Amino acid sequence: MTSLTALTALCPPPAAVPPAPDWSPVEDTLHKGLPQDYKELITAYGPGQFCGFITLYQPHAPSEWVDLTGPMPTRLRGQIEEVRRAAQHPWQLPHSPEDLFAMGVTGNGDYLFWVTQPSDTPDEWTVAVNEALRAPWFTYNGSLTDFLVSVLGGATSVPMFPKDLLDHAPAFTPSTLESSTPAAAARTSISTRTIRDWANANGYDLPERGRVPIEIIEAWKQENPS
Repeated sequence: MTSLTALTALCPPPAAVPPAPDWSPVEDTLHKGLPQDYKELITAYGPGQFCGFITLYQPHAPSEWVDLTGPMPTRLRGQIEEVRRAAQHPWQLPHSPEDLFAMGVTGNGDYLFWVTQPSDTPDEWTVAVNEALRAPWFTYNGSLTDFLVSVLGGATSVPMFPKDLLDHAPAFTPSTLESSTPAAAARTSISTRTIRDWANANGYDLPERGRVPIEIIEAWKQENPS
């Protein structure tokens, strides 16, 4: 059984998905090859979220915040060292920022990276997860599809992921965004730190860690519509 077969059995993909990208120009744009398992993942599932929490970056996504071919991977790579150096007690990085390529994000603002070593052998790249560009880091020694199978199947527990992630059966929710090119005026990414600070200031009982409840996110959006 392949990893993708295991994942689709665990978390069925949508019945209909958008056409897969033409991968050659995508790789030309990125100046690097991409793991075959990632291409098969995107082809099988299209854009959306696993467990309402994990979003994989897509080539030419309608928002730059989840666009694999947009500015986010380069921007995040540059910010990793900036955030670390600005900390009162800088932490040790488990991987060189030059070896990290962002390819996913969670509902709590954790980022998923490929560890791009060896650089010319993408099928050997492993996965690193980081809590909002700060410590801690978590590294999974396998492919992205293997990582999803292990996490959604309960075999791997990522410390920064919410403990209730698997309270319900794993599911994939397709994105409702339809554009195939980056939006000209994408909404600024919502910082979960901003929402937590707002919620605590407005009397919500919100724990410091874990998933931000959707009702709090919606309340924040109503107070901050722009």
